[in-house]
Amino acid sequence: MTRNPLLATLVLLFSLMSGFAQADAAATAPVDINSADAVTLASLDGIGDAKADAIVAYRDEHGPFATVSDLSKVSGIGKKTVENNAARLTVK
Repeated sequence: MTRNPLLATLVLLFSLMSGFAQADAAATAPVDINSADAVTLASLDGIGDAKADAIVAYRDEHGPFATVSDLSKVSGIGKKTVENNAARLTVK
């Protein structure tokens, strides 16, 4: 059996493209700040592991967020961070 480098290249490109499409979908999926875990919260712009943990700790201590803008009550989360992620943030 002979190998076809063109076919192998096409398969590799298709695999890479479908992986990127899934990554893009995850990066734009809505995030409910009242139920998201720290890993999901850390995927937001300007939110790393420490801030994600702070959000979860704040939520555990104070209860659910009433509005998306309430996220700025968490120490280390400014209004600019909330604005930069506003399209993805939800509260349910």
